[in-house]
Amino acid sequence: MNAPDRKVPLPVPKDDVSQTPTDRLRAVMAKLRDPDGGCPWDVEQTFATIAPYTIEEAYEVADAIQRGDMAGLRDELGDLLLQVFFHARMAEEAGHFDYDDVARAIADKMIRRHPHVFGDTEINSAEAQTVHWEDLKAKERAEKGETPAEDASALDGVAIPLPALTRAEKLQKRAARIGFDWPEAEPVIAKIEEELAELRAEMSSGGSPARVEEEMGDLLFAVANLARHLRVDPETALRRGNHKFEDRFRRMEKRLRAGGQDPAEASLDEMEAAWQAEKAHDTPAG
Repeated sequence: MNAPDRKVPLPVPKDDVSQTPTDRLRAVMAKLRDPDGGCPWDVEQTFATIAPYTIEEAYEVADAIQRGDMAGLRDELGDLLLQVFFHARMAEEAGHFDYDDVARAIADKMIRRHPHVFGDTEINSAEAQTVHWEDLKAKERAEKGETPAEDASALDGVAIPLPALTRAEKLQKRAARIGFDWPEAEPVIAKIEEELAELRAEMSSGGSPARVEEEMGDLLFAVANLARHLRVDPETALRRGNHKFEDRFRRMEKRLRAGGQDPAEASLDEMEAAWQAEKAHDTPAG
């Protein structure tokens, strides 16, 4: 496709019933990116500079969901949608593709990957659909020639930039699909204990920072594997753990201040006592 004529006026009506919200947002994005009267910051952005914001907005969507904030979720989904329009607009300017191409491609993909909904294939469980989905993805990668046949792996397609815990779980799921997995959680717990012992050994022997880091990585990988066996998303579990720690820590600071103490000057024993007092107020799940 050809790049659009950037000199064509880009009207952005505030309330025009003849224009869909999607078309209005496209017009807004085009105007922001217009070198003639647009926003200087938006104009100078690239795919690379916008990518971190895209990731950040996705996490903010997840945070709103975790908090059960539906009004916040609406706003965060809007911010995430803007990221899609931003990337699509930059691609349109360069003549690569536009928003309609993006929407058309994902609609085609969903139809292709759900033959049990849009075709005659029978799939009767979510688990079977997950396996079928992965099989279709592998077939698509093979058809695109993304990996030479001799180098093909069950691990192909697991994105490297994913958060480490999420990628660990996905790698483990892929390996499990061809039988490289323990049938239950107990051996995974034994593996965690083994990795912890190896980490302790490196620490006690004065192991190099690189060796300690390696053993720490093995331990975290094993913990992610346990989460998978327990059907717990490790990234979500850690986010909730972070939230619990932050909430309790802030309450500990308030408790110390209420007692006339500066948290920064309190002893570890005093902070621990305040921590335990706040912990006692948590729900049983905390």
